[in-house]
Amino acid sequence: MAVRIVATIGGMPAATFPISGHGVAPARRGDFLLVACQGGAEAALATRQAAAVPGMRKAAWRRGVVTFRLDPGVDPPDEFFPPDLVFGRACTRSLGQVTGGDAAALATAAVDLAGPAAWHNVHVWNRVASVAEPIDDIRGRLLSAVGLGGVPDVARPGDLVLDIVVDAANRWWVGWHRAATPPSCWPGGLYPGTLPAGKVSRAWLKLDEAIATFGIPLEPGQRAVEFGAAPGGACQRLLEAGLRVVAVDPALVDPVVAAHPHFEQWRMRARDVKLKMFRGVDWLVCDMNIDPKSTLESIDRVMAAPGAGPRGIVATLKIPDWTRAAELPTWLGAFTAWGYRPTARQLSTGGREVCVVALRTKK
Repeated sequence: MAVRIVATIGGMPAATFPISGHGVAPARRGDFLLVACQGGAEAALATRQAAAVPGMRKAAWRRGVVTFRLDPGVDPPDEFFPPDLVFGRACTRSLGQVTGGDAAALATAAVDLAGPAAWHNVHVWNRVASVAEPIDDIRGRLLSAVGLGGVPDVARPGDLVLDIVVDAANRWWVGWHRAATPPSCWPGGLYPGTLPAGKVSRAWLKLDEAIATFGIPLEPGQRAVEFGAAPGGACQRLLEAGLRVVAVDPALVDPVVAAHPHFEQWRMRARDVKLKMFRGVDWLVCDMNIDPKSTLESIDRVMAAPGAGPRGIVATLKIPDWTRAAELPTWLGAFTAWGYRPTARQLSTGGREVCVVALRTKK
């Protein structure tokens, strides 16, 4: 009989995935959840955890990771992955740390600590970029130690994954999880996509990650308007999805994008666009280098336009400093007030910012 995992985002069903196997999880479940994040986001992550998943208690943390003690007596399911944490990139059931003089000794100790389990994959990532240990070599040793061959590093939904977080050259965290949501299939929750040649900016890659993460239901022929579009990377990705795209920006977009037959540009600021011009827009995309309040004010103006009300909004909210992350509930509340269901995540391809994808809940 086929078994399926139903993943949730923001407390709502996001997708249903077939389980790729029936790997038996380790006998030691682990009393802690280790959550990876962008360096500097640790306090924001802990604050979000206290509100979204109050059954956990913050324990040890280092730059790039925070550990939480799970509520005693409560054993989350194997595929437990709380996307409501927003700033959490990856979650693993932590079994503890191992130390050793070299990678071979560490690999042996890690497998011994994890204990027998029917692993489908191994994820290895450095706690922060400055650690810079040879991930491919470490993963190769671990794959061999658990009897796996040339398995791609991106897991399949349902895979039982052995997690190794390289804390230092002689110290690793060891944990495990069962893949479910797209980010939980990527080592460290880091988007495995890269910026292809010919793309005009990294905004292409950010939107590509957002589409993969949230499953944004873009459809060919739909119409999208982007605020702050120049030089046009996100517009380029929307055009490739078959949408008709309007860029709103006083600066010109790249000629490669401008030449597309389904593209046009309104060379003006968002606040100068006449409201009637927003009629018939299916998607509003915003990635402006301004304060989140100003971004929300620009969106609010569109919501007030007669005949407007896009199917969805994809908004990047910049965080001027980490203390402003505490305002996230207020920011998300604005989308709810407009009649949308917002979900949020700090994308791995972005900076100090949060991507919000909001789908309309009422007409």
